[in-house]
Amino acid sequence: MHVDDILDRAHVVALPMAVRFRGVDIREALLIDGPAGWGEFSPFLEYGARESSAWLRAGLEAAYEGFPAPLRDTVEVNATVPAVTADAVPEVLARFAGCRVIKVKVAEKGQTLDDDIARVNAVRDHVPGAVIRVDANRGWTVTEAVAAAHELGPLDYLEQPCATVEELAEVRRALMRSGIFARVAADESIRRSDDPYRVAELQAADVAVVKVAPLGGVRRVLQLATDLRARHMDITVASALDTAVGMNAGLAAVAALPVLSDDDDMDVPPAAAGLATGSLFLEDVAEPRELVDGHLPVAPVTPDPDRLETLAAPADRRDRWFDRLRDAHRYL
Repeated sequence: MHVDDILDRAHVVALPMAVRFRGVDIREALLIDGPAGWGEFSPFLEYGARESSAWLRAGLEAAYEGFPAPLRDTVEVNATVPAVTADAVPEVLARFAGCRVIKVKVAEKGQTLDDDIARVNAVRDHVPGAVIRVDANRGWTVTEAVAAAHELGPLDYLEQPCATVEELAEVRRALMRSGIFARVAADESIRRSDDPYRVAELQAADVAVVKVAPLGGVRRVLQLATDLRARHMDITVASALDTAVGMNAGLAAVAALPVLSDDDDMDVPPAAAGLATGSLFLEDVAEPRELVDGHLPVAPVTPDPDRLETLAAPADRRDRWFDRLRDAHRYL
């Protein structure tokens, strides 16, 4: 499709965050009102045109093709706790009704492991028995990651504890040698890599955290999930701090994941997805999905026209996003 047609259908919005997340206080996004539905183009501001083109491909898939048929009506999601102080944890968790799996941001610049320990302990105090994941966003060395796993455990997994695939493999081996039963998950090493399969080839992680927008669409995520499962990796589908429109795609991906069965032929539901980050916005372009017992419905939502108008970005920011889309479109 021609870039002018896309821009004719575009709305640029600026959503205020309830909690600062990934250094973001205002989340901007370009939304596309397409013939098959709504799509989103919202690469983070530090992403260049080539990397952003995958995000555009995902948005165009949603807007012009639509999503694969769902195999389930709801999906379990995890709560997400940003790198807040321990005393702010209950307020954050109040936004995630019924979630028993909780991802906690750690290794924040300017903070210490003691801050991370206090935050994780606050989660355990507030939700006894919670399954806890920690996300370091490449913030640790191998030695720091292993020490943190020892101090923060028990954990479901450590997400992207270090920067490189080789370091992830080293962490994984060190955890096994130390008898620490925490898995390693790869995020940036998959979504920001030219070769997402390298993680599996080096046996560097137990879990792949896959995100629709940076990987280029729902169908691409489903293919990658199939391939990585065949390489003995589990899959967690997560958000890239999407608006309600982008969240449609993430939920569609989980809803369409092939059914797995255990030894008793019982359906094994997908891992709790990181798709409840809409709770971190003060305002969104659609009414919030109802979170029931830690599950979200997968049916797509449509932006509310009044919200699109109220949350519209200033003209200079709209023009900047139009330029970003044009630049990314050249790489499709």
